Amino acid sequence: MRPLTVLNGIVLGSAAATTFGLGATLIVFLVLSGETPRFREEMPLLAGYLAIFVGLTAVAAISFIGQARETSWRRWAQAALWGLLAGLAALYWWTRA
Repeated sequence: MRPLTVLNGIVLGSAAATTFGLGATLIVFLVLSGETPRFREEMPLLAGYLAIFVGLTAVAAISFIGQARETSWRRWAQAALWGLLAGLAALYWWTRA
């Protein structure tokens, strides 16, 4: 495997694990929201980040497949992946409190 393919695999695995963790946390919040009002307040933000990471996981998967198969569109997929990662980093940078 080429180094960029391995790096894509690492990004894909990390994004998928984060997506799973956010989804599981959202399910717990939904179950316990009747007992703890604070959970209801946090659900919209949690759902927003879950949606972002679902998109990141999908783009990382497409990029990984394109890189592994050495398709003609793999550079566009790479650009989309790195642009999305930069956008996510910027989002975290500006929303940190």
